[in-house]
Amino acid sequence: MTRTTRSEQKLLDLNQPAPWSGINAYRTDPLLVDLTNPMSAALKDEFEQIGRYVTSPEAQDLARMANEGVPKLRTHGPRGERLDVVEFHPAWHALMRRSMASGLHSSVWENRDDERGRVHKTRAIRFYLTAQLECGHLCPLTMTSASVAALAANPAVQKDWAPKILSRKYDSANRAWTEKSAVTIGMGMTEKQGGTDVRANTSTAEKVGEGIYRLAGHKWFLSAPMSDAFVMLAQTREGLGCFLVPRLLEDGTANGLRFQRLKDKVGNRSNASSEVEFTETFGFALGPTDQGVRTILDMVTLTRLDCAVASAGMMRASLAEAIHHVRGRKAFGKALVDQPLMTRVLADMALDVAAASALTFRLADAFDRARTSAEEAAYARIMTPVVKYWVCKSAPPLIYEAMECLGGSGYVEERPIGRHYREAPVNAIWEGSGNVMALDVLRVLTRGRDLFEQLFVVIGRDLGPAAAKTIDVLRAAISLCERDEGAARMLVEQLALAAAAAELYRIGAGRLADAFLESRFAGGWRATYGMLDSRFDSNFMLDLLYPETK
Repeated sequence: MTRTTRSEQKLLDLNQPAPWSGINAYRTDPLLVDLTNPMSAALKDEFEQIGRYVTSPEAQDLARMANEGVPKLRTHGPRGERLDVVEFHPAWHALMRRSMASGLHSSVWENRDDERGRVHKTRAIRFYLTAQLECGHLCPLTMTSASVAALAANPAVQKDWAPKILSRKYDSANRAWTEKSAVTIGMGMTEKQGGTDVRANTSTAEKVGEGIYRLAGHKWFLSAPMSDAFVMLAQTREGLGCFLVPRLLEDGTANGLRFQRLKDKVGNRSNASSEVEFTETFGFALGPTDQGVRTILDMVTLTRLDCAVASAGMMRASLAEAIHHVRGRKAFGKALVDQPLMTRVLADMALDVAAASALTFRLADAFDRARTSAEEAAYARIMTPVVKYWVCKSAPPLIYEAMECLGGSGYVEERPIGRHYREAPVNAIWEGSGNVMALDVLRVLTRGRDLFEQLFVVIGRDLGPAAAKTIDVLRAAISLCERDEGAARMLVEQLALAAAAAELYRIGAGRLADAFLESRFAGGWRATYGMLDSRFDSNFMLDLLYPETK
């Protein structure tokens, strides 16, 4: 128990709850604790440490400073020479150092004994907890971790780069990758004229040696521009190819990348995202040079999982902060949390957070099992775009509603919830927007209809008595999409809701699953939170999912 200081007591006397700080984000999350019960003591101790860290005043200060002290681009030096460097606040480097030491960029590929068979799940837990602190610095770590999948298309390149990618020693020095103890990897896909339609890219790649190409063109969005290399797409004679492009050559000179400006983003402020033009820029081919999209999609699939995990983490942190506040603040004669309308709103939100978290970890499970189970492979293929779509789209309105629970004092930059609110939309936009996710599901429907039957077996098994009617609704949605492409979002959302309910049932949260399935899947249109029927015990849900801390 922490001691209340005199100044804090004065605020409590003024009906101002203590900040959501110094509270273990892992230990106070019953769903997460239950999820990790079968894991080793060493892993659970690691999650405890991360959980304590992310809500500590020191870490919160780092997150605040990293977002207030935004990155700065220096294109030229005092003699007019090109520099093309981006300077980050020291707090950014502190966050990167801590998260790389935790292996957020590497643990999937390390094959540690206590993570064997669950590497994606254990990393997702680390990522989920860290996202509750600050998401901007997670962008380069996501890309670095996922890049190993793309580099597998060129074993020689992977052999050279993987040891430095997997190093847990953060190295921010502006040196050639060969001279560094660790590297980070970025990604450049989209261009001005095409955006998500990467096949419309105009950047070119000309072969100059065995597996080496000279690139020219531009990228409209290049995040984490101080990465040591970038996975890029460019047109070759054979078609659209994928390449690993170092930022600096082995002699330390520039590799032709000229940063034009940094994006002035709504959120994700701590992380730099740039526009870049390049000529005489050399890169290594990753896989066949007419199959670049297929190669980079191996990377993108992993980054989409991270988008969902981060969104679920921010949802959890925001609602936890809101519940903590209303438990400590009185209005109209009693604690806010005991006001029936507030209780109903919070419980309704808690259902979505629990469903989003459970569904995201279930997807990570499928990633771990996909190589040995056809059913899990089908789940991973279909549910990656589905989970990315639903969880990432759920985050902004939920975080706003959590902010409203705090009232006017929630609408200030001093609180973490404000940062989460500005950050939330980006995960729904990056790595494929909502329509792109819906089209990906339709692509599976066109090319692998049988995968849906395997998915329905998994969902139906966990839904129990509700399975038959739920699967009938999903089949009807599929039939509609086969006639009307514009109905794809309906199918995607229904798949997400059904799968989320199934996972809540599977993990033993039957009362939550009942409320979720009836109010979301079987219920009518719900535009706001607080629409739960009184038959569902709102107080039970809050006490179960957000136990009160003393």
